[in-house]
Amino acid sequence: MTSPQPGAERPFPWIGLLTLAAAIFVLVTSEFLPTGLLPDMAADLRVSPSQVGLLVTIFAATVALSTAPLAALTHRYSRKWLLIGVLGVFALANLLAAIAPSYELLIGARVLGGLAHGLFWAIAGAYAGHLVPRHQIARAVAVTSAGGTTAFVLGVPVGTAIGQALGWRAAFGIIAASVVLLALLVLRFLPPVDHRVTLATGEIPVPARRDPTFPGVLLVCLLVVIIVMGHNVFYTYIAPFIIDEAGFPRDSVSVMLFLYGGAGAIGLVLAGVVGSRFPRAGLYGMLAGVALSVAVLAAAPGIPVIVVVAIVVWGVAFGGIPALLQTRLLHVASPRVRDLGAALLTTSFNIAIGGGALIGGLLLDGAGLLVLPVVEASVIVLAILVLVIADARSRREPGAAPAGDQSDAPRELEFGSPLTGPIPTADRDA
Repeated sequence: MTSPQPGAERPFPWIGLLTLAAAIFVLVTSEFLPTGLLPDMAADLRVSPSQVGLLVTIFAATVALSTAPLAALTHRYSRKWLLIGVLGVFALANLLAAIAPSYELLIGARVLGGLAHGLFWAIAGAYAGHLVPRHQIARAVAVTSAGGTTAFVLGVPVGTAIGQALGWRAAFGIIAASVVLLALLVLRFLPPVDHRVTLATGEIPVPARRDPTFPGVLLVCLLVVIIVMGHNVFYTYIAPFIIDEAGFPRDSVSVMLFLYGGAGAIGLVLAGVVGSRFPRAGLYGMLAGVALSVAVLAAAPGIPVIVVVAIVVWGVAFGGIPALLQTRLLHVASPRVRDLGAALLTTSFNIAIGGGALIGGLLLDGAGLLVLPVVEASVIVLAILVLVIADARSRREPGAAPAGDQSDAPRELEFGSPLTGPIPTADRDA
């Protein structure tokens, strides 16, 4: 009998990754569901739109504060079984949200959901990296990221339509039932992984601050905070913008969100095609597209055709950015800090989501809806400047990987800038 060659390729774990993608789809849908149902929830709970927007902030703040501690406390537990338990808690949180009789109790349900959501992302964010070898990480992340993109394409618009037709509580109830089903799918189809670092892998456990790839992880997280915070200043309040400033009827919100989400799916495909060959240009181009499209929305909110086109361009431009940033982090981080990096990335995303919703709510009450896209465009321009500075520094300090220790070498030294990710093998060899 011939034994398998050591370098033989393992089958690509499609079923496991698609199961993760499905879980991400439902959780992202739940996280942003108040965005589409903001007017309905405000009317039913007798609170202001900015207070409903604050639910996004509270959810995200809970995730940001709890993800890293919960990830550290549960690091020794089986990733698969921990994921199943987290999904159970998340289902309970959505059920409580559906039956909450008051705004205050709804806040409690969202806090519970935020605790489960943060730990979910700490597990799921690194799971793809454990399932596949390093050179397949970008492909695996693209598969799981499709769950988040599909949430914007179908989840949030369909959830909004259900909430408008049957009531927002029904939408949260359906989310709870879907999460229970997903937990069963994870039990059946998601392969277990060994996430522990051992001497057999060549990785010697050291404190994260001493890992040479950790500064690159922090840079990616900083960029996430800037970009996603600027985005959510405006996106959280897109429903009242569509109704009050653009003049579209209330029942068109789900259609506009569907257009935005569908455009985001196109952006994800473009990120995989263009971003893999031209990582710097791809990220710069998408950021510039976001800034331009939201600036157009601020300048011409009363022209329906321009609003629709700008929302589609905004969706395309922003759609691939989160996947690009997650892929860059998994390439930058060494295996021994990958789980921590995923937890920090989750924290960064949620600091940005919650901070953006909070800042947007304050601006909404103080200055009105039209200032929100202006602020987003300005923050995205700031992110581009941070990228330019980081790229300039990486070119001035190229460095060299330690001989004989490529697995521990800083990924920015091996692949280029930590913020722009890997240069494909085909391009390096050309």
